[in-house]
Amino acid sequence: MKNLIYILLIILAIASCKSKDISTKSNSDTTEASEKQDTIRIANDSLEYEVIIFEVGFESWMARRARPRGFYTQTFLETRNIQYVMEWNRRVITSTYNPDLYEMQINYQQGIDYGFEVNYILYHYFVFFEEKYRQKLTAHNPRF
Repeated sequence: MKNLIYILLIILAIASCKSKDISTKSNSDTTEASEKQDTIRIANDSLEYEVIIFEVGFESWMARRARPRGFYTQTFLETRNIQYVMEWNRRVITSTYNPDLYEMQINYQQGIDYGFEVNYILYHYFVFFEEKYRQKLTAHNPRF
Protein backbone atom coordinates (compact mmCIF):
# COMPACT_ATOMS: atom_id res chain seq x y z
CA MET A 1 0.00 0.00 0.00
CA LYS A 2 2.93 2.31 0.61
CA ASN A 3 3.50 2.72 -3.11
CA LEU A 4 -0.17 3.08 -3.99
CA ILE A 5 -0.19 6.82 -4.23
CA TYR A 6 3.36 6.96 -5.60
CA ILE A 7 2.01 5.39 -8.77
CA LEU A 8 -0.51 8.22 -9.05
CA LEU A 9 2.33 10.68 -8.56
CA ILE A 10 4.27 9.15 -11.41
CA ILE A 11 1.24 9.19 -13.69
CA LEU A 12 0.50 12.80 -12.96
CA ALA A 13 4.14 13.78 -13.40
CA ILE A 14 4.32 11.98 -16.73
CA ALA A 15 1.02 13.47 -17.89
CA SER A 16 2.40 16.92 -17.17
CA CYS A 17 5.56 16.31 -19.22
CA LYS A 18 3.97 17.59 -22.41
CA SER A 19 5.77 20.54 -23.93
CA LYS A 20 4.63 23.78 -22.41
CA ASP A 21 4.54 27.30 -23.78
CA ILE A 22 6.55 29.20 -21.21
CA SER A 23 7.45 32.76 -22.06
CA THR A 24 11.20 33.32 -22.06
CA LYS A 25 12.38 35.38 -19.13
CA SER A 26 15.87 36.44 -18.28
CA ASN A 27 15.43 35.53 -14.63
CA SER A 28 15.41 31.75 -14.12
CA ASP A 29 14.29 32.22 -10.50
CA THR A 30 10.93 33.49 -11.77
CA THR A 31 10.40 30.29 -13.77
CA GLU A 32 11.37 28.13 -10.80
CA ALA A 33 9.01 30.07 -8.53
CA SER A 34 6.10 29.63 -10.93
CA GLU A 35 6.77 25.88 -11.18
CA LYS A 36 6.77 25.61 -7.39
CA GLN A 37 3.43 27.39 -7.32
CA ASP A 38 2.03 24.58 -9.48
CA THR A 39 3.12 21.83 -7.10
CA ILE A 40 0.66 20.46 -4.60
CA ARG A 41 1.90 18.00 -1.97
CA ILE A 42 -0.21 15.96 0.41
CA ALA A 43 1.48 13.60 2.85
CA ASN A 44 0.57 11.51 5.86
CA ASP A 45 3.31 9.30 7.26
CA SER A 46 0.93 7.29 9.45
CA LEU A 47 -1.06 6.20 6.38
CA GLU A 48 2.14 5.85 4.33
CA TYR A 49 1.04 7.91 1.35
CA GLU A 50 2.22 10.97 -0.44
CA VAL A 51 0.63 12.67 -3.43
CA ILE A 52 2.55 15.27 -5.36
CA ILE A 53 0.93 16.86 -8.38
CA PHE A 54 3.21 18.67 -10.80
CA GLU A 55 0.85 20.22 -13.30
CA VAL A 56 1.24 23.70 -14.66
CA GLY A 57 -1.88 25.67 -13.89
CA PHE A 58 -3.39 23.22 -11.40
CA GLU A 59 -2.82 25.30 -8.28
CA SER A 60 -4.25 28.45 -9.84
CA TRP A 61 -7.16 26.41 -11.22
CA MET A 62 -7.79 25.06 -7.71
CA ALA A 63 -7.87 28.60 -6.33
CA ARG A 64 -10.33 29.78 -9.00
CA ARG A 65 -12.50 26.78 -9.81
CA ALA A 66 -12.45 24.14 -7.07
CA ARG A 67 -15.47 23.83 -4.85
CA PRO A 68 -14.84 24.68 -1.19
CA ARG A 69 -13.74 21.79 1.03
CA GLY A 70 -17.11 21.58 2.77
CA PHE A 71 -19.05 21.30 -0.50
CA TYR A 72 -18.56 17.54 -1.01
CA THR A 73 -18.58 14.68 1.45
CA GLN A 74 -15.70 12.22 1.55
CA THR A 75 -18.10 9.48 0.42
CA PHE A 76 -19.04 11.48 -2.68
CA LEU A 77 -15.37 12.12 -3.50
CA GLU A 78 -14.43 8.46 -3.00
CA THR A 79 -17.29 7.32 -5.24
CA ARG A 80 -16.33 9.73 -8.00
CA ASN A 81 -12.61 8.94 -7.69
CA ILE A 82 -13.35 5.22 -8.12
CA GLN A 83 -15.25 6.05 -11.33
CA TYR A 84 -12.45 8.29 -12.57
CA VAL A 85 -9.72 5.78 -11.73
CA MET A 86 -11.59 2.92 -13.41
CA GLU A 87 -11.93 4.93 -16.62
CA TRP A 88 -8.33 6.19 -16.39
CA ASN A 89 -7.02 2.65 -16.04
CA ARG A 90 -9.21 1.46 -18.92
CA ARG A 91 -7.66 4.14 -21.10
CA VAL A 92 -4.16 3.10 -20.09
CA ILE A 93 -4.90 -0.43 -21.31
CA THR A 94 -6.78 0.64 -24.47
CA SER A 95 -4.55 1.71 -27.32
CA THR A 96 -7.13 4.09 -28.81
CA TYR A 97 -6.33 6.85 -26.29
CA ASN A 98 -3.34 9.17 -26.29
CA PRO A 99 -0.56 7.26 -24.51
CA ASP A 100 1.09 10.56 -23.55
CA LEU A 101 -1.90 11.31 -21.32
CA TYR A 102 -2.56 7.81 -20.00
CA GLU A 103 0.78 6.13 -19.38
CA MET A 104 0.38 4.24 -16.11
CA GLN A 105 -2.47 2.75 -14.14
CA ILE A 106 -3.57 4.24 -10.83
CA ASN A 107 -3.80 1.83 -7.91
CA TYR A 108 -6.61 3.54 -6.01
CA GLN A 109 -8.67 0.92 -4.21
CA GLN A 110 -12.24 1.10 -3.01
CA GLY A 111 -12.60 0.51 0.71
CA ILE A 112 -9.29 2.12 1.70
CA ASP A 113 -9.62 5.35 3.64
CA TYR A 114 -7.18 7.73 1.97
CA GLY A 115 -8.63 10.62 3.92
CA PHE A 116 -10.62 13.63 2.84
CA GLU A 117 -7.71 15.74 1.57
CA VAL A 118 -6.35 13.09 -0.81
CA ASN A 119 -9.81 12.44 -2.20
CA TYR A 120 -10.52 16.16 -2.51
CA ILE A 121 -7.31 16.94 -4.40
CA LEU A 122 -7.51 13.80 -6.56
CA TYR A 123 -11.12 14.52 -7.53
CA HIS A 124 -10.31 18.09 -8.48
CA TYR A 125 -7.25 16.97 -10.41
CA PHE A 126 -9.47 14.72 -12.53
CA VAL A 127 -11.87 17.63 -13.16
CA PHE A 128 -8.90 19.86 -14.04
CA PHE A 129 -7.48 17.15 -16.32
CA GLU A 130 -10.81 16.84 -18.14
CA GLU A 131 -10.96 20.58 -18.75
CA LYS A 132 -7.30 21.12 -19.65
CA TYR A 133 -6.94 18.16 -22.02
CA ARG A 134 -10.57 18.13 -23.19
CA GLN A 135 -11.07 14.57 -22.04
CA LYS A 136 -14.31 13.22 -20.64
CA LEU A 137 -13.52 10.54 -18.11
CA THR A 138 -17.06 9.95 -16.83
CA ALA A 139 -20.57 10.46 -18.09
CA HIS A 140 -21.32 12.75 -15.14
CA ASN A 141 -20.88 16.50 -15.25
CA PRO A 142 -17.93 16.94 -12.86
CA ARG A 143 -18.93 20.42 -11.75
CA PHE A 144 -22.37 19.56 -10.41
